[in-house]
Amino acid sequence: MIDLQVSLPLGLCLKNPVIAASGTFGFGPEYASYVDLDRLGGISVKGVSAKPWRGNPPPRVWETPGGLLNSIGLQNPGMDAFIEEDIPFLSRVNTAVIANIIGHTVEEYRQVAERLHREPRVDAFEVNISCPNIKAGGMSFGHDPEQARQVVQAVRSATDKPVMVKVSPNMAEPWTIAEAVVDAGADMISAINTVVGMAIDLKARRPALGGVTGGLSGPAVKPIAVRIIYEIASRVGVPIIGMGGIQSAEDVLEFLMAGASAVMVGTITFQHPERMTEIIGDLPTVLARYGFSSLDEAVGAALDRKGA
Repeated sequence: MIDLQVSLPLGLCLKNPVIAASGTFGFGPEYASYVDLDRLGGISVKGVSAKPWRGNPPPRVWETPGGLLNSIGLQNPGMDAFIEEDIPFLSRVNTAVIANIIGHTVEEYRQVAERLHREPRVDAFEVNISCPNIKAGGMSFGHDPEQARQVVQAVRSATDKPVMVKVSPNMAEPWTIAEAVVDAGADMISAINTVVGMAIDLKARRPALGGVTGGLSGPAVKPIAVRIIYEIASRVGVPIIGMGGIQSAEDVLEFLMAGASAVMVGTITFQHPERMTEIIGDLPTVLARYGFSSLDEAVGAALDRKGA
């Protein structure tokens, strides 16, 4: 059998490369009756903010061909509730716990990182920089290298635990953000976040989502994700956690060969909660089928090291 363990920066070790993606898996308890959480490589919890966020008006989800549009608006109960209600449950789970953190200001990101750093059960941070910066007219932190750099510097000052930054696909050159955040101290990159999209409710004659636009996830975005991961891996030397439309072990291998060291699986779990454990079971066979004797051997196998 092929060893599926993944060693990431600052001692973060995963038993396998399959992580539950933030935003689709809640905080863990929601899926506990459907999935053996101990089998997962890790869980990236739903975004956690300093104070509770109410999120966007309904409707919040809309199915599309090959994907799902969501406009949840990062609703969450805030870091105090996360610590009091979810950390005790996660402390009984034998897998890596990644805290996905969000904020409207640089200071809010720092506050959440500083508070959660003190929780032993939090093994690493995933910084979602697709939030609007309310002090800069609502521009997303993830669309400006300097703003992204400031967020990462603030988080880095608050913790010595591993920090990954989630890169948005909604700009011409996402790799410029990856370069900026790595320069600011990020240990890893996670990519991609959802792709901005929109649907029209024909009967109602208006946008289908209460927030008008939403984030598209699912199989439709997979080619975009593979391309962006390939571009980032060609330019930065830190591990990448890839995501975007993964449904099978073959999909995981494609992400690995594009340059990812591990993956996150999300939208498919709404239809098939058990899919992640199926992928974990299938992955050694798929690696061997395509001539790989180890997981590490597959990482970046298709990568042009001279640049995308």
